Amino acid sequence: MPLLEESSLSRDHPLTVPVVIIGNGPSGICLSYLLSGYRPYLDTGVVHPNPVLFRKLQERKHLAITEQDLKYLSEGLEGRSSNPVALLFDTLLHPNADFGYEFPPVLEWRLESQHHVPHLVLGRAAPGGAWHAMEGSMLTISLGIWMELPGVNYRDLTAGNRRGVANDRATPEEISSYYKNYVKLMGLQKNFMDNTYVTSVQKLQRGHEDTIENEGRGDVVDGKKEFEGKDSGPVVLPQGVWEVRGYQRVQGDTHVPFCLFAENVVLATGASDAPARLSVEGEDFPFVFHSIADLGVAISKGTLDQNSDPVLIVGAGLSAADAALCAYNNNVSILHVFRKRVDDPGLIFKQLPKTLYPEYHKVYHMMCSQSHTAAGAPSQFQDYTSFPEHCVVSFQPDMKCVLQNGGNLKVFKISMALVLIGTHPNLFFLKDHGQYLGLDPSKPISCRQNPIEIHPYTFECTKEANLFAMGPLVGDNFVRFLKGGALGIASCLMKRLKKKATLIADGGGGLV
Repeated sequence: MPLLEESSLSRDHPLTVPVVIIGNGPSGICLSYLLSGYRPYLDTGVVHPNPVLFRKLQERKHLAITEQDLKYLSEGLEGRSSNPVALLFDTLLHPNADFGYEFPPVLEWRLESQHHVPHLVLGRAAPGGAWHAMEGSMLTISLGIWMELPGVNYRDLTAGNRRGVANDRATPEEISSYYKNYVKLMGLQKNFMDNTYVTSVQKLQRGHEDTIENEGRGDVVDGKKEFEGKDSGPVVLPQGVWEVRGYQRVQGDTHVPFCLFAENVVLATGASDAPARLSVEGEDFPFVFHSIADLGVAISKGTLDQNSDPVLIVGAGLSAADAALCAYNNNVSILHVFRKRVDDPGLIFKQLPKTLYPEYHKVYHMMCSQSHTAAGAPSQFQDYTSFPEHCVVSFQPDMKCVLQNGGNLKVFKISMALVLIGTHPNLFFLKDHGQYLGLDPSKPISCRQNPIEIHPYTFECTKEANLFAMGPLVGDNFVRFLKGGALGIASCLMKRLKKKATLIADGGGGLV
């Protein structure tokens, strides 16, 4: 059934929704869980190993964590996220995880339906987001238990898949299946609208004179937008509400446009929408790709094998390492190009323990030992050559690539090129592509270099009221930390709704 057609307002859906979440990956799923009335309380039968935090938790143990002062609770916490609420939620769910311990969570979850906040989660595919599109044979960087969401133990849904105490990582297929099943087990399906594509998000202010197409008509009346749809009377919207437009794919390739309104919008779109580009000559040639999936397709079709010219892999991150492993394991020759030195402390490989990530340390060893400068040295890894401190100058029509190191140019014949230098979020549906929301408004949004600027305890955008962001958009790239965004946003919205209800009861009006 279509979400909400512009040409006919379904009476089964409210015209204005308190919260619309854009993105149905782990960020959006976790927030939906909290907004659905699942509330975290201190489990009085468990002791947190941090005595200071445990004392604070006991002070108001009768209150849900979402009702407490998150700033007070998170003071003094340290860890692998720069966001204090992310650190708080992580240590409540996985105490002392960074020290290798597997202590039980100190939270118990209670379903209190009276605290349900109506919301919709809009996603382009099934719940799980980008995990459904990832290469299924690779292993996650995080341990499987760090990928789980509140209330459902990851191992309970993946029984028999554990790879050992020292290596309890998961495949993307296992993780995406876990997220889909999680939504069903928690009864969240009614909040999720799959196969939806958002094309426009804008705030309707006083004097806004946009019209709604097709059968509906929009007019401004006394500073409020009045919508008259088929089979419905005029509906007056308060100023400052968000208008969300897009389409839903139904019955194959049929696209049904929709328009709905939200008091609050949450950006949970992740970081994998748009691959980063080199912006060099020839990058649009058909033999240049920006996804590891294209390498798998070429190998499976037999267009790339041990007799092919080398595949050029550009990048020094985990995606590039995955591509190198895939090609190496299929006896495909590799030219591996990256800008950094092999001893650069910023390389991700230096941050990964060897016992947990042996395959990535194998790639790193190849990068160090199989450099093009080591000509004549014994070769442990055939058909692999690394080019540290090199960059791509251009790709040529005859399937050659030109590399540069200092003032030296090198030309190689290749079979295909994989440019794997990261991804960027695509916020095209926002004004100025959302650039004005960043820490540096003069630059595009980048999850690492220029994340969206938020209030650290509410995750509300500092430059736009009632617009929230979470996950990679605010710099939290690991599932174990992006869950903190759900806690911060849910806490903020519930406190505002409680204040709104109090004002209404006192006859003082309400808040948008």
